[in-house]
Order: sequence, then C-alpha cells, then structure tokens
Amino acid sequence: MMIFTFPMQVSYQEFLNYYQGSIDKIEVKDSSGKTLWIHARHFRPFLTTSGIRGYFRLQLDDEGQLVSLTQL
Repeated sequence: MMIFTFPMQVSYQEFLNYYQGSIDKIEVKDSSGKTLWIHARHFRPFLTTSGIRGYFRLQLDDEGQLVSLTQL
C-alpha cells in the first residue's frame, strides 16, 4: 500500500471546470515533492462553496488503484 499526503487549495470557480468534466484530473504535489494526478471525481465530496481547502491523505493499493482519499 502506498500513502501520500498533500495540501489542496482550489476555489469553487476553479473546480467547476473539473466538476463539469472539461478537465478530469487534478495535479497535486505530495509532501515529498512527488507529482500526482488524481481524478477530480474523488474530490467532489470535499467541495464547499469556498472550494476545496485542506490537507489530504491518498491511499493506493499495490497496483496504484485508489483505496481511499480522506481530508485530514
């Protein structure tokens, strides 16, 4: 299992492009500097009227498939 942590700060307006499907992946950098591309649909539960803000933990299985995405 692989675990990554990263900060996220996207305004509501910026996330609309992802939410509406015109852009499907979000690029983030984890705390060690590794670049990750995460499908935007995984962030929908965290969207508020001010956007998505906070620190997140991403868990992937050994094949790179999403196990969980949680806000810390």
